[in-house]
Amino acid sequence: MYSYKDRLYLASGYLSGLSIIIIMVVVLAQIVGRMIGYIVPSAEDISGYCLAASIFFGLAYTFRDGGHIRVTLLIQNLPPKARFVQEFIVLSIGLLAASFICWYIWYMVWESYIFEELTQGYIPMPLWAVQLPLGLGSTGFLLAMLDAMATMFRGGLPNYTHHEDQVPMEDL
Repeated sequence: MYSYKDRLYLASGYLSGLSIIIIMVVVLAQIVGRMIGYIVPSAEDISGYCLAASIFFGLAYTFRDGGHIRVTLLIQNLPPKARFVQEFIVLSIGLLAASFICWYIWYMVWESYIFEELTQGYIPMPLWAVQLPLGLGSTGFLLAMLDAMATMFRGGLPNYTHHEDQVPMEDL
């Protein structure tokens, strides 16, 4: 049974995938449009915004699932106590960085809303609306990191470490 946290991370992954599908549809529409003499307005802009959305929405899901790049060759050979300390230090630094990024992105979204900024391109859109997925994605990532830190405080290793232990040393 999935917990609310797992559903949040999974929804974040689905939103990332949906953003990539939107990019594909826009690019296909642009290709077909050129063949029949029609230009899809703001196609490059929409694709760029969806690319940023897919990256930020994918952060929480990828982090939770252990998909981020780590130096497992070194980590797997550490004794359990040293590995716990290493995970705590790395997670603390990451948590500080994720907190700053999350705060700054939401500040940027708020400023765009207050100053009523619009995107540049054929179709002007409220800038805060296209920045909103970045704020939501960074918030999901911050929550995933807080969840991992809470797991460490309870004496366990975060979920992202479970997949690392499945890689046999002979394959490295």
